Amino acid sequence: MDTDLLRLRLDLAYDGTDFHGWARQKPQEGAAPLRTVQEVLEDALSMVLRIDAALVVAGRTDAGVHAAGQVAHLDVPADRLRQRTIDGDPMRLVRRLARLLPDDVRVHSVTLAPAGFDARFAALRRHYVYRLTTHPRGPLPTRARDTAHWPKPVDLPAMQAAADVLVGLHDFAAFCKARPHATTIRELQSFTFHDVSTPTEPQLYEARVTADAFCWNMVRSLVGTCLAVGEGRREAGLPAQLLGEHQRSPLIPLAPAKGLSLVGVDYPADGELAARTGVTRGRRVL
Repeated sequence: MDTDLLRLRLDLAYDGTDFHGWARQKPQEGAAPLRTVQEVLEDALSMVLRIDAALVVAGRTDAGVHAAGQVAHLDVPADRLRQRTIDGDPMRLVRRLARLLPDDVRVHSVTLAPAGFDARFAALRRHYVYRLTTHPRGPLPTRARDTAHWPKPVDLPAMQAAADVLVGLHDFAAFCKARPHATTIRELQSFTFHDVSTPTEPQLYEARVTADAFCWNMVRSLVGTCLAVGEGRREAGLPAQLLGEHQRSPLIPLAPAKGLSLVGVDYPADGELAARTGVTRGRRVL
């Protein structure tokens, strides 16, 4: 039997509304199991490939957060892949998974990963989009699951000025829920606000956020801070003040999860994947 492992790359999307985040949760005694994206996908992959599928993901999204460009990897015995796809072509899994998966999870593609690929540690950067409306009526019914409603009008230049202060390599402890022994140092590479209003969707805005990585709740905290400045509830100097703090700040409003989507993950050239993994596994310092 061929026991060599092949690493597969999965590109996927999901509507996070009815999920309790990406990560599989341990069942609580006496409580109903929590539905997660990882659980749904791993169960489907295990059924198709007849293995105990274990996915590694580029970014663990929170409950209610969506993804259009999520990336994960999976190690599969070579013989099992040949048996379950007839000719060993991993793209055949896309059609089989489509029959098993619920409508709120889709796998775009399944490909053989190059040497050194790791969905999490080889990533160069993640891209998120936050979508919101300040119109009194709220979002369109057809966009109600991926568009947040911010109840007050906002000043776009003021929000952009606040965002500009946050770009760079910083300790984002004030913007993150703490995890034991985890660093909160991140490089925020781009943070821009855009008016994307249309005749049918007036007062519609997008925040586009890119960083090498994000800590827990970071994007929603960044957006919430700028929205608070944009509506005049917080002073313009708040973002700079927060960068000097070393624990989660109570001054930061958390933007609703429903407006946030992971839209892309960037990786280096194939020959640079292993080196990137080594850099990412090292502890960040300022």
